[in-house]
Amino acid sequence: MTNPAATARLAGRREWIAFTVLVLPLLLVSMDVSVLYFAIPAITEQLDPSATQQLWIFDSYAFALSGLLITMGSLGDRIGRRKLLMIGATAFGLASVGAGYATSAEMLIAARVLLGIGGATLMPSTLALVRNLFQDDKQRGKAIALWSGAMTGGIALGSVLSGVMLNHFYWGSVFLINVPAMLLLLVLVPVLVPEFKDPAPGRFDLLSVPLSMAAVLPVVYGLKEIAAEGFEPLHLGSLALGLVFGFVFVRRQRTRDDAMVPRALFGGRGFGAAVGLNTIAAFAMMGSAYFTTQYLQSVLGMGPLEAALWSLAPSVVIGAAAPVSAALAQKVERAYVIAGGFVLGAAGFVLVGLVDTDSLWLLLTGAGVLASGIVTVMSLVSDTALASAPAEKAGSAASLLETGQEFGGALGMAVLGSLGTAVYRSDLAGSEPAVRETLGGAVATARQLGGAAGEQVLALAREAFVHGMQYAAWGGAALLVGAALLAAALMRGKETPAPPAAAGAGVPEAGVQVPTYN
Repeated sequence: MTNPAATARLAGRREWIAFTVLVLPLLLVSMDVSVLYFAIPAITEQLDPSATQQLWIFDSYAFALSGLLITMGSLGDRIGRRKLLMIGATAFGLASVGAGYATSAEMLIAARVLLGIGGATLMPSTLALVRNLFQDDKQRGKAIALWSGAMTGGIALGSVLSGVMLNHFYWGSVFLINVPAMLLLLVLVPVLVPEFKDPAPGRFDLLSVPLSMAAVLPVVYGLKEIAAEGFEPLHLGSLALGLVFGFVFVRRQRTRDDAMVPRALFGGRGFGAAVGLNTIAAFAMMGSAYFTTQYLQSVLGMGPLEAALWSLAPSVVIGAAAPVSAALAQKVERAYVIAGGFVLGAAGFVLVGLVDTDSLWLLLTGAGVLASGIVTVMSLVSDTALASAPAEKAGSAASLLETGQEFGGALGMAVLGSLGTAVYRSDLAGSEPAVRETLGGAVATARQLGGAAGEQVLALAREAFVHGMQYAAWGGAALLVGAALLAAALMRGKETPAPPAAAGAGVPEAGVQVPTYN
């Protein structure tokens, strides 16, 4: 029998140029997660939002994005991934104009929701198109590794770009910078990127759209609020509500032939395990970021832009991690490379666990080692999941991977953040409520007190925060060691080439095997 991987069509210059174009929307979507970090003071002065409105200005984008990923992945498989990418780019560009020229908090929130909807179309479309462009295992692994590195780097770059733009332009510029990039995308994609879609997708299950959102949004909301405010009844109730709808959604997917999440995805060897391991990796990445940003600003006393610039330092090693891991996985059993990535991430957590109140370089080294390990895991499990899924279901596969990342990131901030907060409050049990609540509250109280009293409060709060961060880091290290063992057991031998496409997949225009550029 002929090995499909051996006869796969090699991608040429055109495909790699198309890949470069596809990285552009990925960068913009990931940057929009953090682009408001520096803009919010100017927005507050100009639009005067209430505390609740300010919260929704931040969160509406992430909620719309996470809630619609599954829907958009399935829709892209049906109408065409390139077509959905073009629709999403148009929506993202128009929403960026609306956000950049918003005259009220309500208008900005609405624009952020539309940005999230556009982002939900762009992310699974780009990853699914990468899966289709690169049929050769080695080329696809390299491309997905670069894709993973770009996504991780975009989040860090967003806050820095925001700070730079605000030093020269008004706050709306952090959104308007998306517009020329989206126009370029709309011009180049039809020329360079072929269309791919499922030739026999079946009916679109409309009822599953609200069900999927009802399953995802309450869980993400509950986890975010637990990370910020603790285990309040409302937040726990939100989690429970999401889990109930999640049960109903999963049950519906298992009993319908036109399911939004095709059962065929989980027939591929390693798909379910890859999605689960990707979720754990996101847990570690976002859980560590929760402490790193606060440490730079509130413990070391850096300004926002200075902290953002220092946070880019680990990107030097992160950029090389994914391509190196992709090359290594061609020579060594992939399960062991993934397990090694988790071990590397655990080592990064250990270094973070050794940080004291004046350990900038140790923190950055730990963050770099941790992120390198996590990017290694994410790139390899993403490649495994997409390779094991039928090519005509690549959009659905990509959306599940990214939804898992949203869950994992929110869970990481909630669990590790709650652990660190519990230690922090225990260490400051006899302090004033404002000091004991958060490190930010302690910093504000210290400024009000001033003098030696303020310095003493600030020193105690910083030590308590670092103590909590150490506990969270050791907890994260233990989790990643367990994930390494799990990866070695579950992913061994899961390198089977992608299953054949459905019948009719080679039909021009509709198929997934023969790309069309018209």
